[in-house]
Amino acid sequence: MKKNKDYIYIVLVKALTTLGKFARTFSNYEYTHIAVCLDNKLDDFITFSRHKHYSPFDSGFMHETLDCYAFGKNNKVKLKIFKLPVDNKKEIEDYINKIENDKEYMFNIYSMATMPLLHGFRIYKSLNCMSFVSKIIELSNTVSLSKKYYKYSIKELDTLLTNYLYKEEYFYKKKILTKNYMNHVSLITNIKSFLILNGKLLYRIIFKRG
Repeated sequence: MKKNKDYIYIVLVKALTTLGKFARTFSNYEYTHIAVCLDNKLDDFITFSRHKHYSPFDSGFMHETLDCYAFGKNNKVKLKIFKLPVDNKKEIEDYINKIENDKEYMFNIYSMATMPLLHGFRIYKSLNCMSFVSKIIELSNTVSLSKKYYKYSIKELDTLLTNYLYKEEYFYKKKILTKNYMNHVSLITNIKSFLILNGKLLYRIIFKRG
C-alpha cells in the first residue's frame, strides 16, 4: 500500500513593515516576504528574516510565528500558500536543520536589496528569505527551476508554483508566540548590527568563494 503523501507549504507574506509597504509601491506586487512551513498547522514559518521587529540588520535564520507578521496593533495579515507534494521530506528537513545549526550563516541583504537590478547573487554562507525558500523548492523536485535558485524573486516563485495554490486569505493572530519580538532596539544597537553585517558580508565577497 502506498503511504500518504508528504507536503511542505510555501508561504508568501504581504508584509506590513515599512520596508514591505515601500517595496509594494515600486513593484506593484503585494507579497514581499516568503517562508516555508513543514506541516498544515501553519504556525512555524521558517525563513531568513530580522530577529526583532525594530532591528532590521540583526537578521538571519528564523522561526517566525503569525504575530511576527500581524505585529503590534495589526490583527491580521494576508498570506498566499502553496502546498507542494514531496517524496523527500527528510532531505528537506535535514537541509533546514543544517542551516539552522550552522552559526556561520547570515543574511544576504546585498542580494535582496539589488534583486531588481542584479537578479540575485551568492555570498559565502549567506541567504535571504528568497534564496532560502527557493533552495527548498529546488530540493522538493516538485517543479523545475530554469535558473539558479538564488536568482528567483518572490513574484517569480509565485508564478512558478501556480498549479499548487492551496489558499490565499487573511490570517488572524490569536496570541503572542514570539516573545520579545516587539521590544525596542536602540539606535546604537542598530548601527552596530548594520556595521557588523556589512563588514562580514564585504569580507566574504572579497576573500571567500563558494
